[in-house]
Amino acid sequence: MNIIFSRDSQVRLMDSTVTNAERYFGQFCSLLAAYTRKTARLRDKADQLVKQLVDFANTESPEMRATVRDFAEDLAQVQDYRQAEVERLETKVVMPLKLYGAHIKQTRAEIKKFKRVQKNEIKQLEKLEKLRRKSPSDRQMISQAETNVQRASVDTGRTTHQLEETVDAFQRQKLRDLQRVLSDFVTIEMAFHAKAVEVYSRAFQTLEKYSPERDLQDFRARMHGGSEHHLARPLLDASPSPGVPWPPGSQGAPSTVRSQRKGDEPSEDSEEEDLGGQEQGPRH
Repeated sequence: MNIIFSRDSQVRLMDSTVTNAERYFGQFCSLLAAYTRKTARLRDKADQLVKQLVDFANTESPEMRATVRDFAEDLAQVQDYRQAEVERLETKVVMPLKLYGAHIKQTRAEIKKFKRVQKNEIKQLEKLEKLRRKSPSDRQMISQAETNVQRASVDTGRTTHQLEETVDAFQRQKLRDLQRVLSDFVTIEMAFHAKAVEVYSRAFQTLEKYSPERDLQDFRARMHGGSEHHLARPLLDASPSPGVPWPPGSQGAPSTVRSQRKGDEPSEDSEEEDLGGQEQGPRH
């Protein structure tokens, strides 16, 4: 019976390992999916801001018009990088976690198989002990029961070995996968923020160079009827700049213009992702 207790301790540890993976990987999947959706909504709000800036620029004096136009173009470029960030988070981070449910399901099935085999071994042992107590002189029945116990024990030993290999492979793969997913997450975020800082720095310089004096002179002249308001040609295209290549060394690029991204992400914050690849709530 000692070996049975030892195996029971083993299977409890294995079961706990799989249960913890199912629990925490599910939470990681849900939270990182929500993170990605919120990033996409931030992108959409910035797109709206770009449009409003362009519309505003068309109503202003030449210097302010040019400054706001350039600033809006830079802000639109950041959203192209943010679009690439969203796409890569979905592909490299969220999707692997969603698919992890299949690995967990397979490993849990192996544990259930072992428990059935172990249960049969215990049943045969109990039957043997019962025969020894009630019919100690019935050597034929006892011998048959001993043979059944031996077969069940061999089956249990073989299944235990297979389960140990399965759970060991599961644990090894789990650790490597988590390392890779988190590394991809950090790499994607670093790449986006590095490029965003570069573009935002240019936008800051654009704003720093602006001087309101010429626009004030133009405004005062128009206010006193001295000269007409010289409007530059309005910006006909309120869409941000075309897709900007993703930073060197990374795969993937901004895939669409802003108009094609409209409505990509749902607005509800309560959506959750399951490990099995099922999403609660619509995705468009």
